[in-house]
Amino acid sequence: MIANDKPAPDSTAEEQLLNGTGRKSGKRWLLIQPVSNTSMMVDSGSVSMPLNLMMVATLVGRLFEVDFIDERLGDAVPEDFSGYDVVAITSRTLNARKAFRIADAAKKQGKIALLGGVHPTMSLEEAQAHATSIVYGEIESVWPELAQDVIDGTVKPLYRAEALKPMNAMLRPDFSYALRSRNSRKYSSRIPILATKGCPVGCNFCTTPTIYGKNYRYRDIGLVLDEMRYHQERLGKEGAHFSFMDDNISFRPGYFKELLSQMGWLNIRWNANISMNFLHDPEIAELAAWSGCDLMSIGFESLNPETLKSMHKGSNKLDNYGKVVKNLHDQGIAIQGYFMFGFDNDSRESFQMTYDFIMENRIDFPVFSLVTPFPGTPYFDEMKPRLRHFDWDKYDTYHYMFEPTGIGTDSFLENFVKIQKEVYGARAIMRRMKGKPLNWVWLANLQMNRFTRGLKPAMYL
Repeated sequence: MIANDKPAPDSTAEEQLLNGTGRKSGKRWLLIQPVSNTSMMVDSGSVSMPLNLMMVATLVGRLFEVDFIDERLGDAVPEDFSGYDVVAITSRTLNARKAFRIADAAKKQGKIALLGGVHPTMSLEEAQAHATSIVYGEIESVWPELAQDVIDGTVKPLYRAEALKPMNAMLRPDFSYALRSRNSRKYSSRIPILATKGCPVGCNFCTTPTIYGKNYRYRDIGLVLDEMRYHQERLGKEGAHFSFMDDNISFRPGYFKELLSQMGWLNIRWNANISMNFLHDPEIAELAAWSGCDLMSIGFESLNPETLKSMHKGSNKLDNYGKVVKNLHDQGIAIQGYFMFGFDNDSRESFQMTYDFIMENRIDFPVFSLVTPFPGTPYFDEMKPRLRHFDWDKYDTYHYMFEPTGIGTDSFLENFVKIQKEVYGARAIMRRMKGKPLNWVWLANLQMNRFTRGLKPAMYL
């Protein structure tokens, strides 16, 4: 069994902060997951359990009283924060404006307004104008200092770890904070879980290197399996379905293969985002199928080699695309394929090549997005002079950010709408999905058929 960290110590910093009393501080936290304001299919229907905030709630709950609100479920954020000492809001770019408004209101009422998540980390100076304090990156690595400062009333403007905490010290997330909501039925039945953090690949449009550095950390496999068994017991069923939230779970093949080998004895189903850098190996697909994988999400991104080169996507080799798909499909594993459009190398032919690849390889669930340079990334700095706007509500990968040099705006958007309508047309769905199990992937295709019929170029502006 592979391990990379020593087990978490018995005497934790949190226990030391309790001063031997065994009692929590009298201070109360409100954790908030804001909804996004985008007009597209984001934060609608079934939403995933917010794993990162559940990890925060579990950590905070050892020392403080904690309430949790998820606006995506329809839960309302109170106007009056008088019952709380700390109002902590997570934010990604597309809900940053909403997060800032909440933080402004809390700060105005004299509360500690704490902002964390991807956008405050990537756009630090902007976020600091709205918050009492910013958590840069992950909260686990700054928690003892932050917790003591909250207790003492001496909160600093910024908490940024000098070193990231080993993952074996991570507490098992307590989902009860989210499940208290009367709207919790809207959460997806898939259980989010984390085995690794980070991705050393370093794509120039990705936020992960800033959040976690280029370090690659992973949990002892026994801890991952124990968490899976816990949820099987909690749900009273053997067929639990897990979603790995890792940025790149397959980066270390030895660890990944050992994890799959052990998972195969649990009788579970799972899916994950995965790099395709070694999926050309049939053994991986065989192991994945044996361990219960029913879907892998793969960023094919583009069929243009020059585009892949410009993205620094070295793990994507066009010669392997067909082999990767065949290996997974031969094992009955469905593929959620991600395809991006809007790079300068794109042309009308880019759309046709992508359509042909999807149909010839019968990609089960294609997902199309528009190139979006996110603040704080090298790609944002490069493209900033060409960006049409800085309306964070539209930074959802579904809005048009800039005009590619190879194709004009009107033609580009017409082709972007066309490929979606054609791929999700009734005949195309039947061709791609014929003979495959009637499961949620079929249902997702039918939902996309209805959605894409109403698409118009103007919706993406």
